Amino acid sequence: MAATLVKHRDVPPFADHKDLHNVIDATQLGDVPWQSFSVQYTGERPEVVPPWMDDEFDVWYRDPRAMAHNILANPTFKDEIDYTPFREYDASDKTRRWKDFMSGDWAWKQSDIISKDPETHGSALVPIILGSDNTTVSVGTGNNEYYPLYASIGNVRNSVRRAHRDALVIIGFLAIPKTDKKHSKDDAFRIFRRQLFHSSLSAILSSLKSAMTEYEVVRCGDGHFRRIIYSLGPYIADYEEQLVLSCIVKHWCPKCIAVRTNLDNGGMDRCREHTEFLIGELHGDVLWDEFGIIGDLVPFTNDFPRADIHELLSFDLLHQLIKGAFKDHLVDWVAKYLKAVHGTRRAEEIMSDIDRRVAAAPSFSGLRRFPQGRDFKQWTGDDSKVLMKVFLPAIEGHVPGDMVRAFRALLEFCYLARRDVVTEDTLNQMQDALHQFHRYRQIFDLVVPTFSLPRQHSMIHYTDMIRLFGAPNGLCSSITESKHIKAVKEPWRWSSRHNALGQMLVTNQRLDKLAASRVDFDARGMLTGTILSIAALAHEVAVPDLRRLIQHFLFTQLNQDDPRDPADVPTGSLPRHEGKLQVFNSAAATFFAPSDLSGTGGMRREHIRACPLWRNEYPRNDCVFINTDSDAQGMRGLEVARIICFFSFKHNWEVYPCALIHWFEKIDDCADEDTGMWMVRPSFHEDGSWNLAVIHIETVFRAAHLIPIYGSEYIPHDLKFYHSIDCFRSFYVNKFADHHAFEIAS
Repeated sequence: MAATLVKHRDVPPFADHKDLHNVIDATQLGDVPWQSFSVQYTGERPEVVPPWMDDEFDVWYRDPRAMAHNILANPTFKDEIDYTPFREYDASDKTRRWKDFMSGDWAWKQSDIISKDPETHGSALVPIILGSDNTTVSVGTGNNEYYPLYASIGNVRNSVRRAHRDALVIIGFLAIPKTDKKHSKDDAFRIFRRQLFHSSLSAILSSLKSAMTEYEVVRCGDGHFRRIIYSLGPYIADYEEQLVLSCIVKHWCPKCIAVRTNLDNGGMDRCREHTEFLIGELHGDVLWDEFGIIGDLVPFTNDFPRADIHELLSFDLLHQLIKGAFKDHLVDWVAKYLKAVHGTRRAEEIMSDIDRRVAAAPSFSGLRRFPQGRDFKQWTGDDSKVLMKVFLPAIEGHVPGDMVRAFRALLEFCYLARRDVVTEDTLNQMQDALHQFHRYRQIFDLVVPTFSLPRQHSMIHYTDMIRLFGAPNGLCSSITESKHIKAVKEPWRWSSRHNALGQMLVTNQRLDKLAASRVDFDARGMLTGTILSIAALAHEVAVPDLRRLIQHFLFTQLNQDDPRDPADVPTGSLPRHEGKLQVFNSAAATFFAPSDLSGTGGMRREHIRACPLWRNEYPRNDCVFINTDSDAQGMRGLEVARIICFFSFKHNWEVYPCALIHWFEKIDDCADEDTGMWMVRPSFHEDGSWNLAVIHIETVFRAAHLIPIYGSEYIPHDLKFYHSIDCFRSFYVNKFADHHAFEIAS
């Protein structure tokens, strides 16, 4: 770099890393300094005082009000933010739709309350969304636990909160009290830990309290100044964290008073007024045993106006459905069921074949591999998400039909709940899927003593919470868990490990300053292709008729009003191309998929591969959806094909980007009854040759994931996943590959 500056008689912008850090530290943009306070036990002391009662516990935080100002003032959010609540209806049938947070009834009701107060009338509601989760940064290196607290605002749209790191910020590191084993299970220590949590939250959020009843004027990202009133919004947390937040006993529901031994029988919703009434009237043992309430604790929300912790606990797709009901429950129950029915040895054989089927799932954009199946120790949320996509076809044929239907019902509930826009019809479909799930899960009663499980029970509350908070994908704990990487784990790895927290605080502050100072550049590179002749490419892909296929393609492009099949046109009348072809190993498809992980605006970009040697090991030829009828819905307007190669050429000064494909044909005119997935098979001509075509790349909708229909037979031990498309003759179109596929392939 220095050599490139010499000719301009210039010097590097920074002398060294210390100079760089000094410049960042001096930057005022995005500067919200860290503060701290110490907490110590002040209650009654026994004769023999346990050590934790004398310890001081440090809590680090940043002013949440200042952080909210930064989010509101961020100009990149100006077109992705709602300052007023709204109710959205479908113009065609007048039915309600829920999408972003401000489309829910909770924001509407809060704004109604604010509007009735003359002092706050006309102010914009800014809900403060919170999230916390104890996380481990490393295993086996001493003090490696941290307790980050995150905040966002409900005004930014769901796609922004999920995709843009600056819409979710870290505002604190909570204390994690520890003591020796002798006192770790004492009731007094457990109560202290929980009350410390609530007291810390109340102290951290105290700067917001005055602006919850008296408006303040804030400059927003669009350049306008607005009156702002804050309110505590939903809290993103897993089940264990929800118990701490709501002061509820384990195995009870923090949202309703359903009896823990029969949760799905339902019960009235919990609320602050009812809980306080019970605490005032009943003994602590009765509260614990009959209502699941810990009467010795006071939720932090009691210190703030218009806040009820039971109402504010949000849904959690990751821990309740994906890692909970799917992975920890149904997947484990399958192994237990097979063992109970077939015995240990036979069950292990079947599970080994299921593992091989999972490992044999063909490649797909964003789909991680399970080389050894699903049998490994350390599971992450992403692992469970991927297993959901391939597990149903893997067990089909080895388990009873009702078990397949139970999985299908749960998966459909998950994918419906994950939609970016939820309609009245979606809610009805979710209720139907939940009913089917409750019906078909009974097949597991041979190995499951009770279905009264809090994480499965939470599904009952989803439709009501969607009406309150909008689509669930904007309030999932996967948002905060992904933030752990940038805000906790990476700063810890960059530290010296000695007094790491102090270094992590500085790192986070510097990252926020850089984010506030940076200019976004839209720089996207283009793939550089290989130049080949038609004959050379035909030889490389083993398609001797490539020249004829290109002629057929050109005929349809140049004669779009001609109804004739190009195959019926005399060869001499077909257009000819004698120039070179530019060959590409991949193409990028960009499409609107806000229900999946996507960029701001809900646009998702995925790469489709047609590579002769992928990762120096095997050829990779992805499958795709081809749009054949834009007026038809779902699979009725789509066909499936496998990409052989991408190429482009120039004919009469116009560039034609193309794909050479092998068509697949639908086995039936509807989806399979048990799995709910369409079935396809490779298409062949009468002479047994492949049904190939050259198509315009604009007709490619997006990637499609095919999973073999394994049947009841075991698959070979040496089968590799990259051979699956070639070795099997019929396939499921995997609608569970991601949420967009679920919408188009159902």
